[in-house]
Amino acid sequence: MPKKRPASAQHTEPSVTLSTRGSARLLARHPWVYRSDINEEKDVPPGALVRVLDPRGKFLGTALYSSSSQIAIRMISHGSVADLPALVAERIRAAIAYRKDLVANTDAYRIVFSEADFLPGLIVDRYNDVLTLQILTQAMDAAPVREVVVQTLCDELQPAGIVERVEARIRELEQLPPLQSRLLWGEKSATEFRMNAIRFHYDALEGQKTGAFLDQRENYAAAAEYAHGEALDAFCYQGGFALHLAAKCSSVTGVDSSRPALEMAEKNATLNGRELEWIEANAFDLLREYAAAGRHYDAIVLDPPAFAKTKRDLEKAMGGYKELNLRAMKMLRPGGILVTCSCSFHVSPADFLKVVADAAQDAHKSLRVVEHRGAAKDHPILLNVPETSYLQCLILMVSN
Repeated sequence: MPKKRPASAQHTEPSVTLSTRGSARLLARHPWVYRSDINEEKDVPPGALVRVLDPRGKFLGTALYSSSSQIAIRMISHGSVADLPALVAERIRAAIAYRKDLVANTDAYRIVFSEADFLPGLIVDRYNDVLTLQILTQAMDAAPVREVVVQTLCDELQPAGIVERVEARIRELEQLPPLQSRLLWGEKSATEFRMNAIRFHYDALEGQKTGAFLDQRENYAAAAEYAHGEALDAFCYQGGFALHLAAKCSSVTGVDSSRPALEMAEKNATLNGRELEWIEANAFDLLREYAAAGRHYDAIVLDPPAFAKTKRDLEKAMGGYKELNLRAMKMLRPGGILVTCSCSFHVSPADFLKVVADAAQDAHKSLRVVEHRGAAKDHPILLNVPETSYLQCLILMVSN
């Protein structure tokens, strides 16, 4: 008879048995399994660390469990986990080390990118001496994990403040108690950061997402390499593309529907000694109006919010992308530069290229692809997790 394991080695975590399809996802190294692919789960508490088994009872690894999300388990290890807080601390240190050789020309970048850094449900960004974190799952919301996240970030990065940014809808979906965005540690929630030698104001308790679009940092610099003449930045938010273009262009106009965003963009322009024109308007309406009026530019940036947040939105999203790009192409002078972006995961690279090509055909323009880019390197892509590859940025030269 086999020897009984010592009590200290007994598994105390609950287990979850998957379907054949769910097991195949994990074997393909995708970390998510949907609730429909769970064959058996007994008395698993919300946010629990669970042992994951295939239909025959073979151990596949350890996962974080959600009692409410359709993504029922998110793999944290393909082995056993003895101490989750210790593993989280180790992974945070590894994420910081990963970026040391990749991030340049900035003191603002993503430190932890959820599944892409093997920490599902945790996002951490750095803005100079202020850090922001987002907790998106039941397991990461547990007090021991929260405590080790904050302590590890303090030990490794010595920030002046750590702010938790709360997405109320996510907490509701995860059946977590409501919270307000707040200062978790330290005394500082506002600062100033640099990105490609351009300075930006930052208030961690204001603005969209975590306050600035760090994933576009390298695309900002790339766009500035090719832009010239008169430039238009649609959906400019707080001026990321616009301020980068200002160094190369004779004039830059930024357009956004958010007055607070434009007010911050103007403060950022002043901080850098730049004079730009800011227009509060719906970008769709403005582009339609300008195209009809025969306005022309040498460079146009299109960086809209995600049009396709679900697969159901895809057809409508493709129509929106086509209209935006069609209007912009009609307004570009020969040799003009179009920088067009999509942050909709459900719009594949092939779909995005096709919709831009269709717009060019309708606009009677020829396009050269100068660069086809993605997110900045501090937003790593896991090869077997397509959801980590969500941002596309095409830099195109337009000809008649």
